[in-house]
Amino acid sequence: MLKLGLTGGIGAGKSEVSRLLTGYGAVLIDSDRIARDVVAPGTPGLAAVVAEFGPEVLTGSGALDRPKLGGVVFGDQDRLRALNAIVHPLVRARSAELEAAAGPESIVVHDVPLLVENGMSALYDLVVVVDASPETQLDRLVRLRGMTASQARERMAAQATREERRSAADLLIDNDGPLADLEPQVQEVWRELTARAAARSRAGRAAEE
Repeated sequence: MLKLGLTGGIGAGKSEVSRLLTGYGAVLIDSDRIARDVVAPGTPGLAAVVAEFGPEVLTGSGALDRPKLGGVVFGDQDRLRALNAIVHPLVRARSAELEAAAGPESIVVHDVPLLVENGMSALYDLVVVVDASPETQLDRLVRLRGMTASQARERMAAQATREERRSAADLLIDNDGPLADLEPQVQEVWRELTARAAARSRAGRAAEE
């Protein structure tokens, strides 16, 4: 198994890279999706969040009100740490289950938005960073996600810098241009990943002989 950590700044296009890699045959473990699942209605995770932050972070239907919770923790490091202490262990446990369920020859892509911020590079065989300039990120967040410029800048400022992400990369994908320029790069990354996975598999078989 080859374990890949995939990350990138908000608006850099990491989700599109995940989609392409999955289409080529990668097993995707999406941390954001898992983070939503572990606090779904009826889960111990949601109960723990309510115990910490109060029932006001719930919608009328009993689901987690993400915008309201975001308003509580965004900009308050103590409250953010409290939330992370609940959610992160649940996400790690579920990710480990999904990884264990993948075949031994699999290329497993862990889509982790805050990989660099949380110092997680050592957990993976390779780190792939999807890179875009701050100007491109800002344009996409405003034009495609409907944020105001100030909201977008706040979200970007809360993440690692572009330089910090780039320094963590074993492989870098430049997504500063149009979508047509992205897929050839992802194809090249996939060729690199499959070559490394094959070499690892050969080495493993040789060690057993």
